[in-house]
Amino acid sequence: MARDIARSIQEYVPGKQVTLAHIIANPTPDIYVKLGIQTTRNALGILTITPSETSIIAGDIATKASNVDLGFIDRFSGSVVIVGEVSEVEAALRQVVTTLRDLLGFDVTDITRT
Repeated sequence: MARDIARSIQEYVPGKQVTLAHIIANPTPDIYVKLGIQTTRNALGILTITPSETSIIAGDIATKASNVDLGFIDRFSGSVVIVGEVSEVEAALRQVVTTLRDLLGFDVTDITRT
């Protein structure tokens, strides 16, 4: 006796979205070492964006919006890490999220902080 089994396959199809926008205030020095970041300041800003090529745009927006440096940018994974003082990193992330939402129609997340 054969049984009909319902099966479903789920796929993640990324749209235009900022899935992570996070500030790490006062990161420990080993985080900089593990990331290979030579410029150490009081905060790191982390973004994850799809499509991943948007990381290039995000890096440009961040560095023009505030006195931050790019610690890491990966156009293949959509990861961006910025380095600066806490207020500068927050201003940069806020501008990236706002611009991607308002200008390019991205879905965005809240900026979080630890």
